[in-house]
Amino acid sequence: MQGKKTAAKPSSERVIKKYPNRRLYDTDSSAYITLADVKQLVMDQATFVVRDAKTGEDITRSILLQIILEEEAGGAPMFTEQVLASIIRFYGHAMQGFMAPYLEKNIQAMAEVQAQMADKAQGFTPEMWARFMTMQSPMLQGLMGSYAEQSKSAFQQMQEQMQKNADQVLGAFGLKRP
Repeated sequence: MQGKKTAAKPSSERVIKKYPNRRLYDTDSSAYITLADVKQLVMDQATFVVRDAKTGEDITRSILLQIILEEEAGGAPMFTEQVLASIIRFYGHAMQGFMAPYLEKNIQAMAEVQAQMADKAQGFTPEMWARFMTMQSPMLQGLMGSYAEQSKSAFQQMQEQMQKNADQVLGAFGLKRP
């Protein structure tokens, strides 16, 4: 009986290397790419990781933050100064650990609303779309109501988790919540 050779399964994760000269190298296409190309990978929902070419450290988050910074500086910012200041205030705060899941759930809910709207609006001309948006249609109100309900649910889950954590901390000291 002959043993079968098994080929190593190629990774589906695209690797981008960042060199000290600040250039990004896509190992899949064997070419240098720009931040705009990385943004397109995000838009295409491609799975990728950005690694420091020298250390191998995963620097994906810093590259994504750099893309957000460029988008914010490029014209129509998404975040107001008040929102950015609020986010900064959450760092080091007891709520910091709950903020990421809360934001993630809200962004996912908003993406679902956007997808539903896109499905309903297929074939709309720009004029039809503008008329649709100004009419405040019941469908839009329903979608936003669904988003608001999902946001409320995420916030309630966050509160429940905080209460459980508080009970655990108090329990460690032999105390109970009143």
